Amino acid sequence: MEERIYTVTQFNKMVKGFIENNEYFQEFFLKGELSSVTYYKSGHLYFTLKDSKSQIKCAAFNYKYKKISETLKEGDSVKIFGDVGFYENRGDFQVLVRHIEKEDKLGEMYAKLEKIKEKLEKEGLFSMLYKQQLPKYPQNIGVVTAYTGAAFHDIINTTRKRFENINIYIFSAKVQGIGAKEEIVKGIETLNKIPEIDLIIAGRGGGSVEDLWAFNEECVARAFFNSKKPIISAVGHEIDNLLSDLVGDVRAATPTQAIEICIPVKKEIEKKLEDKKIYLEKELKRTLLQKEEKINNFKKNYILKNFKNIIEEKNYELMKREEKIENIMGKILKNYEHMLDIKVEKAISLNPMEILKRGYSITKINGQILKDSSQVKVGDEIENILKSGKIISEVKEITKV
Repeated sequence: MEERIYTVTQFNKMVKGFIENNEYFQEFFLKGELSSVTYYKSGHLYFTLKDSKSQIKCAAFNYKYKKISETLKEGDSVKIFGDVGFYENRGDFQVLVRHIEKEDKLGEMYAKLEKIKEKLEKEGLFSMLYKQQLPKYPQNIGVVTAYTGAAFHDIINTTRKRFENINIYIFSAKVQGIGAKEEIVKGIETLNKIPEIDLIIAGRGGGSVEDLWAFNEECVARAFFNSKKPIISAVGHEIDNLLSDLVGDVRAATPTQAIEICIPVKKEIEKKLEDKKIYLEKELKRTLLQKEEKINNFKKNYILKNFKNIIEEKNYELMKREEKIENIMGKILKNYEHMLDIKVEKAISLNPMEILKRGYSITKINGQILKDSSQVKVGDEIENILKSGKIISEVKEITKV
């Protein structure tokens, strides 16, 4: 066979010619699921079209002029029309899209999902108020997933690497297709009835939108919400949040990440405990040395050494102060007695009876003390009160002074 040697440029040019001249690679239809949808300001649209096993890059240049929808999103099931384009300088190819149309089935599913989302949100199922905290050091974990799936093996392997003493309770359930939603609900409810289980992980590995749809079912979302035990939604996907993600207490990107979130690494805990032990031992020794030093300082203290003499001195000073207080109080009392005597003498001197004893009298008319001659008239009867007795007399004459 003749040896054929090409440069990269020559080879790519040949490939380009082969593709562009092959009618099977021009003007064809492809159907699949959208992923990595990106609209650019330049007016170009890029995305990946995939099915359960393969994917291909696609580009729609100047998509607006081709009347391509501006609302395409991750997970949309579509049918596209276009040609294969090969780029010589990069040596890769993509589908150059002329037209895109959504398939009704998935569109209806998403429309139904939006209604359920709206309903559950109004009921408060997405509220952070109802989110439960995960236990810091769980001992027993319940898992709802397919026993034969990769997710199950990832969970077991990751758990054993992080903390081999953790117990895993597996409820094997279908996680896609007919009957999946019922088995997922039953698994969550069953694990909730096991008292020793600390938390639950429910999920699966990645897949197409249809494969993951069981976790978008209303009954599954309500089972997550009604779980009395903290529950993690662990579904491997790149699309928008599933209902289980929105309702679960915690969302993990994959089952493996769920284990990483809820299970600490045993060796790290042991290291922290050892560091803490060393720290506490050092602190204890330091504290004991401080206390010992303080006691020795107390022993050397002048006050402690001369405590008896100091007490006697203080007692003597107290007695002197008490004597001084007694003298001061005595003087104050004498002053108060003298002042009281003066006030008593003054009060006695002002007593009307004392005045009468000196020859004075008190004159009244109608029981009132007579102070002015204008208070009486000729003929009035007046009363004169003396030291002993009183005189009743009649006014004969009034003289103004």
